[in-house]
Amino acid sequence: MTEMKRLTRPALLAVMLAAALWVLPQPTFAATLGASPAAQAGEGDRVTQEAAARLDKKQYRDVKVQVENGVATLTGTVSLFEYKADAEKRLHRVKGITAVRNLIEVAGASVPDAELKAKLAEKLAYDRVGFGVTFNAIAVGVQDGVVTLGGHARTDVDKDSALALVSTYPGVKDVIDEIEVDPVSIMDDETRMAVARAIYGYSSLSKYAIDPVRPIRISVQNGHVELYGTVDTKADKDTAYMRANGVSGVFSVKNYLEVAGQPSEAQK
Repeated sequence: MTEMKRLTRPALLAVMLAAALWVLPQPTFAATLGASPAAQAGEGDRVTQEAAARLDKKQYRDVKVQVENGVATLTGTVSLFEYKADAEKRLHRVKGITAVRNLIEVAGASVPDAELKAKLAEKLAYDRVGFGVTFNAIAVGVQDGVVTLGGHARTDVDKDSALALVSTYPGVKDVIDEIEVDPVSIMDDETRMAVARAIYGYSSLSKYAIDPVRPIRISVQNGHVELYGTVDTKADKDTAYMRANGVSGVFSVKNYLEVAGQPSEAQK
């Protein structure tokens, strides 16, 4: 009988443990199966409130936010495109938001496309003067207030500066970023400087270094050179091409220089 008790004691302990687990409160197990609908609703309210708090600024007074299943939807109006873009960035910092649908409209002053393009082109020409602007070639297009920025930037800083300038300008309804940042390369940096010396060191082309907003702009991607800007004569355009093409290490030259008063023609 003693031996039988020794043999059945483990089984008895197992039965007692199972009985104790069975009578534990049900919420203990429910917590491991996922939050209840009420808990999920509470979490949604928290995310929505935090998102609204992020937009508690004067420039967002006409903006509303709604969060559902982690997706935040922005509606309403702002006066500048900068505020539309910034509102989206603010919501991406909210824990629990996985995506943002930005339906905000820019309701500021409307500017005719041609006028807006001319003003933005002038602003971009002066942007970052003194920081190697000769090596930036950023183009601007405007349609129905939507601005498209293209071309080449020497660095990410140059690109971000151009985008920031356009985003804060009245009349801009939206911004499409198509700017390409030139590859980071010591060899390309050496090529840029060599091409600049070849062009600006030539007597008939040195005048284009006088006005910092009207230079012959030089873009280099893996040894391939592109020239942008406006020159006075076709002779200057051809000379710039030949000077750049004669630099050691240059694989090709595309000449997008425009002659004042004439339509542009790319020379390859």
